[in-house]
Amino acid sequence: MSQIMIFIWIALIIICLIVEIATVGLTTIWFAGGALVAILAGIIGAPIWLQILLFFVVSVLLLIFTRPWALKYITPHKVKTNYEDAIGKKVKVTARIDNAAGTGTVILNGQEWTARSEQDDVTFEVDSMPEVVKVSGVKLIVR
Repeated sequence: MSQIMIFIWIALIIICLIVEIATVGLTTIWFAGGALVAILAGIIGAPIWLQILLFFVVSVLLLIFTRPWALKYITPHKVKTNYEDAIGKKVKVTARIDNAAGTGTVILNGQEWTARSEQDDVTFEVDSMPEVVKVSGVKLIVR
């Protein structure tokens, strides 16, 4: 019976690794670690109930204590895109910003953007330097 359990644990490791590769969620990999410990216990002759207990205990401990570390240090850090980085920056007006007329362009990081005023009654003249407060679609909203 212990030979069969070893093959069951190996099959469980393979399944967990396939699921992890498919999802990259850093969840099932820890259960593969628990199955590895269960295999080692089976090799040294541990009863099935102990193998199962070790599988669950080791899997949960790995999940609780190593997954947060792995998510923080192994997964790539989010890189801000150009529009997320725009908020709070000063931009140079290249065409008068007038919401009523539907006009306005600014330069941000060397790129021209359509711009609108945060308040409809406020306009910005060419060469003024308003601040970006949000991005709405492909338009910068300034004040």
